[in-house]
This record gives sequence, C-alpha cells and structure tokens, in this order.
Amino acid sequence: MATVLETFDKWKEFLADRVDQAKKAGMSEETISKLAFQIGEFLEEKVDPKNGEQRLLKELWDAGNEEEKKTIARLMVKYVDRLK
Repeated sequence: MATVLETFDKWKEFLADRVDQAKKAGMSEETISKLAFQIGEFLEEKVDPKNGEQRLLKELWDAGNEEEKKTIARLMVKYVDRLK
C-alpha cells in the first residue's frame, strides 16, 4: 500500500477504482462515504502523509470536527468519481 500513497495521482487513481468497484457491487453513495470516512480515520492515525497534497488533506482533517471530516470524505469520493 505504500506505493499507492507515494504520489497523490496514484492515491486518486486507487481511490477512484475502489469507488467504482463499490458502485458496481451495489453500494449506495452513503455507504461509500461512510467507508471513505473510516479510511480517513485510519489514515489519520496510522499513516504519515507522503506528499504535499496528503499533508494538506491531513491538516484539514485534523482541523475538522466529525461532521466536517464526513464532508471531506464525501467530497473526496465525489472528486475521484469524476475521474472515471
């Protein structure tokens, strides 16, 4: 997984692929957003940002309350969904 986190483009591609797979599996937007929030929580606790974009996302995540973090997660899902 470290390779996925090396560049922001690889991370976006990885996330876009997972969102696409989740949609094809029949998951709702809400379920996908909840999973994105859980991934964000995991990354916050366990992974040191590897580049400037990830550092900015972490700083925004750290500054937000739970509702704001859920918004960030939903926006990331929407953002990478447009890449497909």
